[in-house]
Amino acid sequence: MNDPRLDKLAKVLVHYSTRVKRGEFVFIRADEVATPWVLAVAREAIKAGAHVETMLVSQEIAEARLKYASDEELKTGNYMLEKTLEKADVWLTAWAARNVKVNAAIPAERLKIDAQGQSGWRKIYSDRMASGKLRWCGTQFPTYADAQEANMSLEDYENFVYGAGLLDAADPAAEWKKVSDAQERWVKWLDTKKSLHIVSEGTDITVSVAGKKWMNCDGRVNFPDGEVFTSPEDTNINGHISFSFPGIYAGKEIEGIRLEVKDGLVVKATARKGEDLLQALLKTDEGASRFGEVAVGTNYGIQRFTRNMLFDEKIGGTVHMAVGNSMAEAGGKNRSAIHWDMLCDMRQGGTITADGTLFYKDGKFIDEVLI
Repeated sequence: MNDPRLDKLAKVLVHYSTRVKRGEFVFIRADEVATPWVLAVAREAIKAGAHVETMLVSQEIAEARLKYASDEELKTGNYMLEKTLEKADVWLTAWAARNVKVNAAIPAERLKIDAQGQSGWRKIYSDRMASGKLRWCGTQFPTYADAQEANMSLEDYENFVYGAGLLDAADPAAEWKKVSDAQERWVKWLDTKKSLHIVSEGTDITVSVAGKKWMNCDGRVNFPDGEVFTSPEDTNINGHISFSFPGIYAGKEIEGIRLEVKDGLVVKATARKGEDLLQALLKTDEGASRFGEVAVGTNYGIQRFTRNMLFDEKIGGTVHMAVGNSMAEAGGKNRSAIHWDMLCDMRQGGTITADGTLFYKDGKFIDEVLI
């Protein structure tokens, strides 16, 4: 028997997050372990009058490809995904794993080559999202493997996932509208600013956001959500930043990441653990060593690190920056086959100023700034 919150999640994704209309092409994709989620979302989208097509993928097949495919084949891309994204009006995705360590033995160089092969569909996705022709939302389906990775039982993890999405509320969509309204005030204020100065333990970095559009992440694109972000001026970022939590890429952890940045380019990168993967990722392509995102997490219902960036980047009291592909809808110009978020805790003395005005301290916005 399905958790009734799964049906509530499906309703929110179809009617609030992506606003599915009759006759639209809705594409639903997830690992086979998330079949209950696919069924719930497909059923809701079909009821809404959409044309629905689904794709179940397999960790085992993906692992076989990474192990045995030639470098040339890894770079080939994904024909089905590329063609589907050229046509779809809505794309709904759930992350779910049977084994979060499936890529533990895959060499970093192979992961880099595979990321290069994903550039085809990523470009289609970025371009169509920016133009408004495609609406996408990604969410989490709780599994034993993901619960174990978060150091929780499955029941506790389900409560965490659905609680972070406000799905215990009588009307989750109404609750997310309140979140949207509160964040929109800061988005409008930040839209007028040219430069951010972020300071915390091991971090002192200046980020140009001149002329960029700040985005209100209110459950429309990620679910659960809770952040405000923009794509910075990728040639005008200077300083250094240390990431408080491990960076997770393809199930692998990189700990103690510190980046030195000059004119937007990462000129030095170190890590206590996994530095080989860090160096490989930054060399994926020309855009991989520049930043595509700077953001502030606003979901104070998420307070623990779970090794899942869908949740971790939303932790209230943190900022994150992503190397690689930027968001065209936010004014970003950097292009890369990767988009990799890394997280910095601001709750113990961290500050952010915008054009010289302190607006964020100890992990919280200073509301008086808006008065």
